[in-house]
Amino acid sequence: MENNEENQSLNHTKKQEMTTNNTDEEQQEKTLDNELSNADTVKEKPKKSKKGSSGFFGGIVGGIIPAIIVVLLFTSNIIPLDSSNNSSSQGSSESNTPDIVKTMSTEGADVSTNIEETSEAVVGVINLQKQSVWTQSEEAGTGSGIIYKKENGKAYVVTNQHVVEDAQEVEIVLNDDERVQAQVLGTDELTDLAVLEVNGEKIDTVANIGSSENLKVGKTVIAIGNPLGMNFANTVTKGIVSGLNRSVSIDTNGDRQPDWITEVIQTDAAINPGNSGGALVNNNGEVIGINSMKIARQEVEGIGFAIPMDSALPIMEQLEKNGEIERPLIGISTASLNQVPPQFRSEISLPEEVKGGMVIAEVQSGSSADAAGLQQFDVITKINGNEITSILELRKYLYSETAIGETIEIEFYRDGKIQTADLELQARE
Repeated sequence: MENNEENQSLNHTKKQEMTTNNTDEEQQEKTLDNELSNADTVKEKPKKSKKGSSGFFGGIVGGIIPAIIVVLLFTSNIIPLDSSNNSSSQGSSESNTPDIVKTMSTEGADVSTNIEETSEAVVGVINLQKQSVWTQSEEAGTGSGIIYKKENGKAYVVTNQHVVEDAQEVEIVLNDDERVQAQVLGTDELTDLAVLEVNGEKIDTVANIGSSENLKVGKTVIAIGNPLGMNFANTVTKGIVSGLNRSVSIDTNGDRQPDWITEVIQTDAAINPGNSGGALVNNNGEVIGINSMKIARQEVEGIGFAIPMDSALPIMEQLEKNGEIERPLIGISTASLNQVPPQFRSEISLPEEVKGGMVIAEVQSGSSADAAGLQQFDVITKINGNEITSILELRKYLYSETAIGETIEIEFYRDGKIQTADLELQARE
């Protein structure tokens, strides 16, 4: 069993009442603090639930774990801390991400120069799944995608990870309604991005990729996508930039506990189910964001979110080349203090002034944590002087501020005494 690095408290909050559009004419609502809704479209059959092995071994990173699970994890020494599903890699080094891609290859395709042309580079993305081995693949959901590159006879489409999640096959629907088979090159659950590859023979227009760096609140933006499926393909809605660098807590496993924070552009342009993965563009038709989610509450109107293009491009590049995002690995599984079952609390000794920290449930043999001498029931309180009181803080710091091969200082308590250890971050094997 694989010990995943930051797993004890993570897995899909993006669904704070996010409609993940995979069930028969109903939107699956998952409560986050904000009641967010993914903007992809539901098909006509209930989506199969994820397999237990993925949800348990690969995804025990969510929020508050049921006590019985934590007991099992402490007694059997298994709390993976670094989730790694088949469809989304949460493995090792996104810190120090590669330089933002400045230009995109277009090879025989026109680059969009206005909003009408940009809409031609926004495609439908069809998630096809089999309900059983005896049936053909059927639509389990639809979303949107952006053709951002054409090179060596292939075209590349970026969309949201949740649009293609659990798909056995994926098709894109071009502007003329023609369907083309697509291959999923890679997905990343934390950033909710996926890159697809298709035959570029019939691709005539590539989106003009802009920058989100100089966006200002109040600027006009336009959302392009396929709300409610392909019947309303290439719908264009207009709004403004309502906020920049919004920090939205998401839940990557649906346990209603935040385990990751994503920074997004807020807009009041209408983003409806099916718009996920579509383009947020400026007045020049440049794509400056990827529509991802909205707040889906009856009393809330016009609060949608898009992934900034400058944040997405390095992820897209890694997914295209490597199929996954590498992130640093410590080699431990952890639980917050309040998650430790009562029968194990006697193993933990802390000064009264210490109110928070992450308790080590298991140290992976041969890992950097093992080499640094960390042990079960040690309580991590700081990394490089930064306080760590939750899995969210631990993961956010590691993935945003550190890199594979970097040495970090861990501050922890053992038997009531404060200690430090230097630890070299590893890549996931």
